[in-house]
Amino acid sequence: MASTPVDLPLHQLSEKEYKRRIRAWAMYDWANSAFATTILAAVLPAYYSSVAGANLPSAATATQYWSITLSISVFIVAILSPILGTVSDIMRGKKKFLSVFVGLGVVGTGLLVLVDTGDWLMASIFFIIGRIGFGAANVFYDALLPHVAKEEDQDRVSTYGYALGYLGGGILLAINVVMIFQLPANWGVRWSLFSVAIWWLVFSIPIFRQVPEPVGVSQKLLPGTNLVRQSFSQIRKTLREITQYRELFRYLVAFLIYNDGIGIIISVAVIYGAELGFGTTELVLAILLVQFVGIPYSLVFGNLPAKSNRRQTVYVAFVMFNIIALPLVGIGGRFILPKTLTGTPSPDFVATETAVGQGTHTADSNAFALTGNWDTQTVSGTERGETCAWYAFWCDEAELAATYVATDDVNGRFNFAYNGQPIELTYSIGPDHGIWAVELDGEPLLDDAGDPILIDAYQNTVRYDVTTELQANVEGEHVLSLVNTGQSAPGSSGTRFAVSEVEVLPPLRSSNLGGIIGLLLATQAVAILFAFLTGPHLFQGIADRLDTKRSIILALSAYAIIAIWGYFLNSVVEFWFLAWLVAIVQGGSQALSRSLYATMTPKTMSGEFFGFFSIMSKFASFLSPLVFVLSVALFDSSRPGVASLFIFFAVGIFLLSRVNVAEGKAVADAKDAEILAASGQ
Repeated sequence: MASTPVDLPLHQLSEKEYKRRIRAWAMYDWANSAFATTILAAVLPAYYSSVAGANLPSAATATQYWSITLSISVFIVAILSPILGTVSDIMRGKKKFLSVFVGLGVVGTGLLVLVDTGDWLMASIFFIIGRIGFGAANVFYDALLPHVAKEEDQDRVSTYGYALGYLGGGILLAINVVMIFQLPANWGVRWSLFSVAIWWLVFSIPIFRQVPEPVGVSQKLLPGTNLVRQSFSQIRKTLREITQYRELFRYLVAFLIYNDGIGIIISVAVIYGAELGFGTTELVLAILLVQFVGIPYSLVFGNLPAKSNRRQTVYVAFVMFNIIALPLVGIGGRFILPKTLTGTPSPDFVATETAVGQGTHTADSNAFALTGNWDTQTVSGTERGETCAWYAFWCDEAELAATYVATDDVNGRFNFAYNGQPIELTYSIGPDHGIWAVELDGEPLLDDAGDPILIDAYQNTVRYDVTTELQANVEGEHVLSLVNTGQSAPGSSGTRFAVSEVEVLPPLRSSNLGGIIGLLLATQAVAILFAFLTGPHLFQGIADRLDTKRSIILALSAYAIIAIWGYFLNSVVEFWFLAWLVAIVQGGSQALSRSLYATMTPKTMSGEFFGFFSIMSKFASFLSPLVFVLSVALFDSSRPGVASLFIFFAVGIFLLSRVNVAEGKAVADAKDAEILAASGQ
């Protein structure tokens, strides 16, 4: 039986034991990052909308319910974090609370395997349980950092954890993608969700076996009080003494602002890419790129402030070369290289005398030619799951209504003449809907297998705003036809079909991913050569000035470039080069932010203070999404929202530059000495 690890002072540990504890601590990043990649980002949101929420009125309603679910989970974690952190400080229980919430998260995540078609409420409940476990456990995990790593090693250890997280989350996500495509029906997704729970549980074992409970200053409960009341009392005391932690508070404000920008870049990248017309393949591969490329770059960034590392100047030269070269090569490639390689689109499709052009064409326009008996139906925003947000003072509920044209005539036919290539059809499904054939230019439109495309609009509940993308083989003028086959799925009570709009999509982007990746790798080869040749000679002065704070500022400068570049971005090659730049700075900026906070936090109060850190992280998911919503509402585009992120990074850089880290460390050390002296230790 393994003995319980003893929490000796870090300087008294053997080198072997010290490294063992660091590896065990960092391994938890490997364990829980599977939740972040598979559950939060890649799999569950899409499954919730298309399967769990299939019986909801529309995809918009499903998205709205998912957003509410996210908000509830974030709010609960934000409220619990400082309370639980303070309790763990009072009763010396960081590992104990970590184990409780890991268990809660694993159970909630594992139960997601039960979610099938229409189980949106079950999915919401189990996800909230899992997210509470994930978020609360992170408070205690982060709070262990100053107890596991020496102050001079905290940057490196924190980035080591992030690198392992990238690797672990990426590996399981890749396995899950294979499972989703190989297993029948919904079982690929369901077993993928369950695999996250197993992964999280198994790889959490090292931190519980190897990392000891930190030495604390356990407080005796005062007469007539309880643990929760004393925790609130401690939080109020800390808030009253906030002026003592002036530099730490300044840092938290800066973190709130710049982390808000980082968070929105991560969360809207795929949606923004889809809006610009990038294919699903490019978007999925770009996510995996950031996941795996972020592994070595997190380690590189963690060594930027490391004066003891003999290759520090090489790392500095390498990172700075990339921050400058990636935008230049990406933008230059867009204008110099062939469109077939770069994915630069053709000009927009314009209307002709006989066909409509690029854009959305609704049922109440003159773009549709209808044969047979069709009726017109106005569907309210409420029925479609669309409502005015509380902040949208300009919004009119009546404007959210949509017009549908519908028929169950066996001779029903729908013709749409357009100039373009890909189009998106918006229609409804329901219990009385039938099967319709799709024709293009008078011939059946075939799928990839060579079979005629049929639209089966049957579902046992009504759902509006269902979309299907169709595509002609070549650009030009075409006529899309939908024809009633007179057939319907078993269980359907009719052959009805209802169409709301057809959107002529932008021109397809033709790119060569192999060529783009080759160009990226060539740029990295030049960067490595440049770093080794010039780093020790030209970058020594910069390296000497780089500490943790300035390294974060360097990362934020790169993010500011990303925000401006993202506004003008219009090619696949740029998207990949921008994603690579994000991968360079993403893990490092967040890891160094965590370690910088740890150095200015009293170790004896790490649970409480990392609870506050968690709150700021959660609030950082509020402001910039609102900016994006306003951008789409006012400009019908996310581009201004992307550009506005520059302000978040610029303000964050300014506020962070004014933080006196040395003074913050001195205050934290003095507080530790005061608490330990009062406790007699």
